[in-house]
Amino acid sequence: MTEEQIQPQSAVDSQPKFQKPRKQKVRKDPNAPFIREKLELPEGHNKLLLHSCCAPCSGEVMEAILASGIEFTIYFYNPNIHPLKEYLIRKEENIRFAKKFGIPFIDADYDRQQWFDRAKGMEWEPERGIRCTMCFDMRFEKAAEYAHEHGFPVFTSCLGISRWKDMDQINGCGHRAAEKYDDVIYWDYNWRKAGGSQRMIEISKRERFYQQEYCGCVYSLRDSNKWREETGRQKIEIGKLYYTPD
Repeated sequence: MTEEQIQPQSAVDSQPKFQKPRKQKVRKDPNAPFIREKLELPEGHNKLLLHSCCAPCSGEVMEAILASGIEFTIYFYNPNIHPLKEYLIRKEENIRFAKKFGIPFIDADYDRQQWFDRAKGMEWEPERGIRCTMCFDMRFEKAAEYAHEHGFPVFTSCLGISRWKDMDQINGCGHRAAEKYDDVIYWDYNWRKAGGSQRMIEISKRERFYQQEYCGCVYSLRDSNKWREETGRQKIEIGKLYYTPD
């Protein structure tokens, strides 16, 4: 090796290094009209069963599906919601919004005793734990069964749009429920993306939906009130709080 080929380390370090050009972020015009993505169901299907838990969570999902021209029906099965007064308010709010667009609404059983039986031994499990898995399983099993028996090749749920929920946990339950049938697919679309979670709030304010202050079950209500007491806040009052426009 010649002297010309040998360079001191300081000389090597001082040589300019190649840097990749930085990508410039494209700023969105805040005044530009919102254009929805056209959604497509798996495997080219065009008929959907939408499991709904409440109007606030389903509002954005319903409008997105409507904008894509997909035929769908709402399936309301939520025996976890407690007490009965809370259940009826959530259901009626969902029916009100469905009627606005002429969407068929299936009012399934409120078999809460079966829910309590399945939750036995899980009363003190944390949110997003095995009790929630059981709850999603129970609701999705019924949704998948209904889809199978009534000619819906695809079913999905609005549960995953909430940032308080574990999307992987929800999707796992959905796929597990659909696996029992060879003619039913669970659609695990991410309803939060592209501003979906924010539009959920905007629609709730526009429609003045009832604003539930806990997930739904008696244990969620218990834990939410315990936290409120510990932080010096007032306990939840059923049927009192509604979204209002800014």
